[in-house]
Amino acid sequence: MSSAKQDKIREHYDTVADTYDDYYDQYRGRNYHNHISSYMIRALPEKGKLLDIGCGTGLFIEKYIQNGGTAIGLDISRRMLVQARKRCACSEFTLASADTVPFSDNSFDAVSSLLVFSYVKDPQEMLNEVYRVLRPGGSIAICTLGKKLITKGIPALYYLSEKMNVNHILMKDFGEHYFDRDEMNRLFCNAGFGDISIGWCSFAHIDMIDPIFHLARKMEPFVEKRIPQLAYNIFVSAKKPAD
Repeated sequence: MSSAKQDKIREHYDTVADTYDDYYDQYRGRNYHNHISSYMIRALPEKGKLLDIGCGTGLFIEKYIQNGGTAIGLDISRRMLVQARKRCACSEFTLASADTVPFSDNSFDAVSSLLVFSYVKDPQEMLNEVYRVLRPGGSIAICTLGKKLITKGIPALYYLSEKMNVNHILMKDFGEHYFDRDEMNRLFCNAGFGDISIGWCSFAHIDMIDPIFHLARKMEPFVEKRIPQLAYNIFVSAKKPAD
């Protein structure tokens, strides 16, 4: 992803920061975020020190803290970090990009990145940086849109939505890249990670209308277990080998 696209992402999220949480503060949004967050929480150590890359307004950090851990958030949007500090006043937040993590080696027990990896300028460099700042035996968990038939048309939809001036927090043409299992496995292996687990989650999407969303939620456990090809978020967890 180009620097111009990264600047566009930063500017967009600076603009929507004050209203971003409204998107997740209703029935569909809360359920959607809670569902994918549960995958992340289960893959990360309890009561650890977490770095959340692309932390936004601190939604996942809040959940991790409630589960007993501590956390530092990193994001490229200054305005999103203003909101994050209001939500999680006891946590620290840093303005930086994912491929230049400004922390020392072996600083964290866990790293998370929720719905951000598709926007990262250099995904391999981000994972290299995550490996560096994780302590030996530390864990990483990533959840983002994956490359599947059901997501193939999303970039075109976002492009058209932007051209038509659709007022939507996420429907913007950012030139994001969606990853399949092989790409994710290669990226994580190249960074040095082990115990790599890759799967699919989410069938009830936040932008579904309520009757369909309610039905999709009921079907979600079956789809994720029996028909994962219909789920659209790819979920990856891995560990830095212990010394």
